[in-house]
Amino acid sequence: MPFRVAEEVGGKALGAIRGLGRTGVFLAAAVRNAVVPPYRGRDILKQIHFIGVKSLFVIVLTAAFTGMVLALQGYYTLRKFGSEGLLGAAVALSLIRELGPVLTALMVTGRAGSALAAEIGIMRIGEQIDSLETMGIDPVRFLVAPRLVAALVSIPLLTAIFDVVGIYGGYLVGVKLLGLDAGQYFGHMKTSVELADVVNGVWKSFAFSLLIIWVCTFKGFFTERGAEGVSRATTSAVVISSVLVLIGDYILTSVLL
Repeated sequence: MPFRVAEEVGGKALGAIRGLGRTGVFLAAAVRNAVVPPYRGRDILKQIHFIGVKSLFVIVLTAAFTGMVLALQGYYTLRKFGSEGLLGAAVALSLIRELGPVLTALMVTGRAGSALAAEIGIMRIGEQIDSLETMGIDPVRFLVAPRLVAALVSIPLLTAIFDVVGIYGGYLVGVKLLGLDAGQYFGHMKTSVELADVVNGVWKSFAFSLLIIWVCTFKGFFTERGAEGVSRATTSAVVISSVLVLIGDYILTSVLL
């Protein structure tokens, strides 16, 4: 009995290690194919449109209301200490350092990441990926590399848009609704936000871009057969990507502080 338990535990441990190794090899192949020519420019532009442009509406909407809620809550919190003039700095720093990169990544995961996992998963069960391999075409270069490059271009830009729209949403609530002076709102923001804060947000957006495409394309690429397999792969891709974004945010915040 003890030997059987040890065998089962060891088998699961080895399976987990093999899975981690396979994900690492997959990521290395995707990065290598993304940086080594020839480049698939048309496919990259198509994926930029899919990941970036088509996510723009949900990003702008989420950013506007995030900034408005931050300003509303922040104003009444800061007023208790007589520091409501610092509202602009609080909104900007919260968005640039944390909420902008994280919420953008989560929104892109829900809208584009799930679709990428499902699309590649359908190609797998439809044997299109097997056909590419039969024809001598590297499916990672053909399917994953353009999406990786597109995400590395699109998600940081979406994050920047999120930050700007969120700050303006905070301005609408703080200045137009609650009567805070516009000079105070932007003046404290200018003196409080440093280049390092912006750089940290940019690094996070790049890291989250890599995480999202890595997980979502991997889950789709190695999906199980059948419609149920695609469904499980899509759900797993969204959940794992979202959790890794939150974990990665904590780790990067600890490192970049």
